[in-house]
Amino acid sequence: MIWYDYYYFILVIPAVLLSLIAQAAVKGTYRSMSRVQNRSGLTGAAAAARVLSYYGITNVRIEPINGNLTDHYDPRDNVIRLSSKVFSDNSIASVGIACHEAGHAAQHAQGYAPIKVRNAILPVANIGSSAGILLAVLGYILGFGILTKVGIILFAAVVVFQLVTLPIEFNASARAMKVIDETGMLSSDEQRGARKVLTAAAMTYVAALLVSIMSLLRLILRYNSRD
Repeated sequence: MIWYDYYYFILVIPAVLLSLIAQAAVKGTYRSMSRVQNRSGLTGAAAAARVLSYYGITNVRIEPINGNLTDHYDPRDNVIRLSSKVFSDNSIASVGIACHEAGHAAQHAQGYAPIKVRNAILPVANIGSSAGILLAVLGYILGFGILTKVGIILFAAVVVFQLVTLPIEFNASARAMKVIDETGMLSSDEQRGARKVLTAAAMTYVAALLVSIMSLLRLILRYNSRD
């Protein structure tokens, strides 16, 4: 149980705390940069459209969506969904975030290899995220080693999925900043602000991966100690 599972305390809890710090950092950076309007007056929607145009993409729509920091690219519907504030606001943060999501659209349009790898892992990762830890813990409690092994393998797929996601996120930001710079959407000092927002967001993925790695290591160590 959790109260005597020292692996949980020495491995998972520190990683979770780091993840919470990363989430707080991205929210704080976003709030700061969302108060600074860019000199060109570009809204997030207009900035995303420029990235699409840069890559010659004509079949992707840009739509507003409710929520805060709910921005994403949906390859199934070929649509970039931007939170209402990012969609219509002309802040530095809005331009950076919108261009990042358009960067994902460019990845799909160009057949970016890590996305293909991630899509191949996705079905197993979905099962692992919902049942991996549960099966591993049940196997541990009931003494069914094979059940624990299955749970560990399924959860390992989650870790691999998150690991493959990292270059995808960093590449989308790199594409965004490249277009921002080459098209002059933001000045050099404004680009630093946009990069801060995207870097802070990327760190949340790094922190989430660390939590999953520590959770997987905990399961493996508990299984080995039980054996």
